Amino acid sequence: MDYLSIVGVIIALAAILGGNALEGGEIGALANGPALVIVFGGTIGAIMLQTPMTVFLHALRSAGSVFRPTGQQLNPTIRKLVEWSNVARKEGLLGLEEIAEKEPDLFIRKGMQLLVDGSEPEVIRNILEVEIETREQHDLQAAKVFEGMGGYSPTIGIIGAVMGLIHVMQNLADPSKLGSGIATAFVATIYGVGLANLFLLPFGSKLKALALSRTHYREMIVEGIVSIAEGENPRNIESKLQGYII
Repeated sequence: MDYLSIVGVIIALAAILGGNALEGGEIGALANGPALVIVFGGTIGAIMLQTPMTVFLHALRSAGSVFRPTGQQLNPTIRKLVEWSNVARKEGLLGLEEIAEKEPDLFIRKGMQLLVDGSEPEVIRNILEVEIETREQHDLQAAKVFEGMGGYSPTIGIIGAVMGLIHVMQNLADPSKLGSGIATAFVATIYGVGLANLFLLPFGSKLKALALSRTHYREMIVEGIVSIAEGENPRNIESKLQGYII
């Protein structure tokens, strides 16, 4: 669980709502159904028009990792790679076959299988680096979905504001209808700007950071597996991989 993200959301909402309360405003005044429909619906519709289906669905699945990121523990993985290098030195690369079959991480398993099959170190590196780049681009596309929504949301909020003002102008003769139109106009702007800056853009930036973190983790794995293939000393492998820990 990423408690920093949770605390960040709580602080952001508390600051906005608390500031509104300190100014004498009521929370109920910020609740406006038409404005919510305009901003939220318009933003979703715009990003669906822009984004391929596979990327959009991947972005939705990735949203949860902002609060529950998949853990990539560098130290335990380094220990495993060093242990496997010891096995390879004692029993040969075929001694890793059973270990490879039981490895839950599909990326590591693929690398280990290439290792067991006797592939050349450069071949292993090239194959795994292609997969790293492909996965990174896929994850960055998911981040761009939220960044795109963050760009559309304030503009859709302005559209909602203009629609609210049109409603006001059409009902100048009826004061009882002026309040709802003005409320929609201002609240739509708040929704658009707030949604973008408190949620969508931070989501996109966090997903980018997580994608880069996963790439860093996989690059370390590639370096470890290639080092085993080259028959390096386990101590040297450990020293090299420790350089990936910041």
